[in-house]
Amino acid sequence: MKHSLEKHGLKEPAFREFVGAMTKGDVFTRLGFLIMGAGCAARGQIAKGLLLLAAQASYIYFMFSFGVVYLSDFATLGTVEQTTVWDEAVQINRVVPGDNSMMILLFSLLTIFISLIFLYVYFTSVRVGYQALKRHRAGAAMPTFIDDLKSLWNDKYHFVLLTLPTLGLLAFTVLPIIFMVAMAFTNLDRNHQPPGNLFTWVGFENFKEIFFSHPLKSRTFYRVLGWTLTWAVTATATCYIGGVALAILINNKRVQLKNMWRTFFVITIAVPQFASLLFIRQLLNDNGTLNIVLQNLGMITEPIKFLSTHARITVLVVNFWIGVPYTMLITTGILMNIPEDLFESARIDGAGPITIFRRITLPYLFFVTAPFLITQFVGNINNFNVIFLLTNGEPRTLDYFQAGKTDLLITWLYRQTVDEQNFNMAASIGIMIFIIVSVFSLITFNIVASGKKEEEFQ
Repeated sequence: MKHSLEKHGLKEPAFREFVGAMTKGDVFTRLGFLIMGAGCAARGQIAKGLLLLAAQASYIYFMFSFGVVYLSDFATLGTVEQTTVWDEAVQINRVVPGDNSMMILLFSLLTIFISLIFLYVYFTSVRVGYQALKRHRAGAAMPTFIDDLKSLWNDKYHFVLLTLPTLGLLAFTVLPIIFMVAMAFTNLDRNHQPPGNLFTWVGFENFKEIFFSHPLKSRTFYRVLGWTLTWAVTATATCYIGGVALAILINNKRVQLKNMWRTFFVITIAVPQFASLLFIRQLLNDNGTLNIVLQNLGMITEPIKFLSTHARITVLVVNFWIGVPYTMLITTGILMNIPEDLFESARIDGAGPITIFRRITLPYLFFVTAPFLITQFVGNINNFNVIFLLTNGEPRTLDYFQAGKTDLLITWLYRQTVDEQNFNMAASIGIMIFIIVSVFSLITFNIVASGKKEEEFQ
């Protein structure tokens, strides 16, 4: 037997049901605002009512035994620092524990996170109580607990499957991101490391320092940002143009042994990237193989400083060598799917190779690969491997705040976190990277034809 509200014409929007529980509900339904599950229990849905009551009791216990303790210090992130006192009885210094700002921040956010989930359960509890009242007034059959379980397994099976992954996503992805964002508004640096030293809220002070109030930090940010964008544009453009040119060349009808040529280039990506980069780093070192060979041949008298003086050019060239095969493979698949009739028709109309490429091949390629280009650009903004493994951000300079000439924003962030323990500044840089990447991606994808006419392409 079906017990759905739709069958009896009782289905209403969720918010209207919540308001209706207060304005149109009876005493038991309104009691559900204070005691979760009261409305369900009054209509014979004892098991559902007890589960909702257990959820409320568990939340109250959690808040009074754990949550309130940390939320009470959330505004200050702690006031009592850890100290040491001399114990005359045993003649040693004893550590007197104090507040821990890190734990206060983390568990306060966790408490807020759990409270939001409870609010959703509370909202649902009031609604199901009102739904039970509507069924009762309409003389409809009241679903049993077994019926509710069957409904979850049949009508709401997708909800059952997605609940656990969603909670995992919120707990292990969303919560850490919010925690990182919160750190950007604190003074959590190497001088404020809990539990020995507390940190506190400083508002937008970290962003002010990065943008204008701290000359060295702001100069470093703008120069590293400029190099990051230059690197991302150049690395993306060179790999794309090189990959397209290579794919067109190999796919030319006059070229023989196409599979062999493709295999040669694919070998470069068959080897793990980190291994290739470490090998190239040793090869291009001042005392590396390449410099030694060139000196022995008499072609140079002093080592070429690939990883210092010419570091930026070097990383672009190495990235080109590593990145071109990816674009070549993607472009090759697209070229093979361009209808040959288009080329034949163009040749009949008198179009030459350049015109065919400009009017047919290039628009077709760009339409299909525009999302790939956006992804590549974003990936190059966060291209940690090439920079870190090849140059480690070097050469270092006193003109920058704890950064090198080849550091990207992402490697500068890493250096602030791991090497310098300036977590507040690292979090601020991370937020700026997120804003830059998201704004660029959203605007660009909505401008290109692939994003606006996806369903029209054939």
